[in-house]
Amino acid sequence: MNFYTRKWVKPEDLNAHNTLFGGRLLSWIDEEAAIYTTIQLGTNGVVTKYISEINFVNSAKQGDIVELGIKAIGFGTTSLTLTCEVRNKISQKTILTIDKIVFVSVDKEGKPVAHGKTEIVYTDERLRED
Repeated sequence: MNFYTRKWVKPEDLNAHNTLFGGRLLSWIDEEAAIYTTIQLGTNGVVTKYISEINFVNSAKQGDIVELGIKAIGFGTTSLTLTCEVRNKISQKTILTIDKIVFVSVDKEGKPVAHGKTEIVYTDERLRED
């Protein structure tokens, strides 16, 4: 899994316990996953269909740098399934895992449409996974 995006945990990202608010983190993940899917499918006509169990493993606090890892694990006719891990950039401790995030390619009316993709496309060779 490659970790493309990093976020710096700032005061406005904290909950009442002064740790990273889970909703903020999920928003970051949904945005990053949508961007990843848009690039993979070559269309911005994608919507989040499903997010499996979310496992919060460790907390992040103000000043931490977290990185989001997204990887395609399956292509359907209209969908792309991803997996996600978020970790602390410095300590490498896992903060959160999600086994499955499913995006669906849709037309202008919001109806599922075939995307025609069957494998990961690397837009930059530096980002290729081994």
